[in-house]
Amino acid sequence: MDDTTRSLARPLALVTGASSGIGRELARELAERGYDLIVVAEDDAIHEVARELDAITAARAVQADLATTAGNLATLAALDDDPRRPAAAAINAGVGVGGPLVDTDLDDHLRLVAVNVTSTVHLGKAVAERMVAEGDGRLLFTSSIASQMPGPLNTTYAASKSFVQSFAEGLRQELRDSGVTVTALMPGPTDTDFFDRADLEGTHLDEGHKDGAEQVARQGVDAMLEGRDHVVTGTRLNAIQAALSSLLPDPLKAKLHGKMNSPT
Repeated sequence: MDDTTRSLARPLALVTGASSGIGRELARELAERGYDLIVVAEDDAIHEVARELDAITAARAVQADLATTAGNLATLAALDDDPRRPAAAAINAGVGVGGPLVDTDLDDHLRLVAVNVTSTVHLGKAVAERMVAEGDGRLLFTSSIASQMPGPLNTTYAASKSFVQSFAEGLRQELRDSGVTVTALMPGPTDTDFFDRADLEGTHLDEGHKDGAEQVARQGVDAMLEGRDHVVTGTRLNAIQAALSSLLPDPLKAKLHGKMNSPT
C-alpha cells in the first residue's frame, strides 16, 4: 500500500522494537485492527517488517538506534511528518545483558539503560504530549514480570523493567483526566530471540516454558485498547508469579530469580 493511498481517517500507531519478537507481533496486531503504522528498530529487518505490513495497512519503517538521542529524535520526526497525532503507541524496544555484573562489559549495561530507560522516557514523554494535545490516546509500555523482583545474572535488565513499570504507573495517574490511558505490558518468558541476544541461552528460564509472542501481543493490545492499567500475559503461572512477588521479601525473590537466570 503506497503512502499516497493512506486514508487520513485511519488512526496512526507507533511501535518500537518492531523488527522481531513481541514488537513485531504488536505491530501486526495493530495493523489488523485498522491502524496505520510507524515501526522502529535499529536493524535492517525493520524494512522487511514494513513491507509485510504494507499488505495490510500503510506502514513506514524508521531504522534508528534508540540508544542514541539521534535515534529518538528521528522517531519523533517521523511522527511529526504525519499530519495525524498518534492514536496509539507501543514503547516496546528493549535489550538484556546476561551474566554477573562484574564479569560483563560496562558499555553493554549502559546501552541497556539508554534503550530500556532513557528512550522510554524520551519517547514516552514526547508521545504523551502529542496525545494530551489531542485529548485522546493509548500508550503501552513493555515492562515484564521481572519488574517485580531483583534479577541476579540479569541485574540491569530487571532494574530497568522496574523503572518502566513505575514510570508507566506514575504517568497513568498523571494523565488520568486527559483522555490518555497508559498500560504496562508484563510478559513472562516469551519465545523470541531475547535469550540469545542477552546471552541467557541455556538458563533455566530459557529452557523452561515460553509463551508465544503472538499471544503476548494480542493480550497486550487488548489491554491497551481497553485502557487497563496493566496486563500479565501468558499462562496462569505468570500471574501467580507476579502475585507472589508482592508477598515475598526481596532477598528471597532475588535468590529465586538468580536460580532461574543460572545455567541448567
